Amino acid sequence: MSTRQEIDYSHALNHDHAVCLSVVLDHAKRLCAERGAQLTPIRYQVLELIWDSHKAVKAYDLLDKIKPLQPAAKPATIYRALDFLLEQGLIHRIESLNAFVGCGHSGHQHEQLMLICKLCHEVEERSATEVMQALATEIQQANFSVHSKAIEIHGICAKCAVIEPKRE
Repeated sequence: MSTRQEIDYSHALNHDHAVCLSVVLDHAKRLCAERGAQLTPIRYQVLELIWDSHKAVKAYDLLDKIKPLQPAAKPATIYRALDFLLEQGLIHRIESLNAFVGCGHSGHQHEQLMLICKLCHEVEERSATEVMQALATEIQQANFSVHSKAIEIHGICAKCAVIEPKRE
């Protein structure tokens, strides 16, 4: 898989998460090796825990999950691993939740549209090229210097919409 290829981690009902997890972790190893970045065991474990599901996970929840694997782990351990994973583009920070989610488009710089389900808490990353282009035009017209660009939208995903029909 090329580092510029996107990983499809579809939220479809037939999604095989074991395959998804394997592909993502293999991709992360290759990407770090190509960049000469050291994906240490603790960084790998944090990445694996983040990708345990497609839900955003908070740093202290990661600490609780990693303690059985790394009893000496402290909050700083987790935050250093998160900083590395963010720097490498392997995860995203969901600002509105103060949490982290795996990046399905690692390997290249990109803008993010995050769809966050308020029922199942899964996060779907979308490229939304037309939306981002429209934003870029507005930003350019405002002569605004962008530091980062991510859009977070909270709602109900397609899977939950089937379970929880719209209320009138």
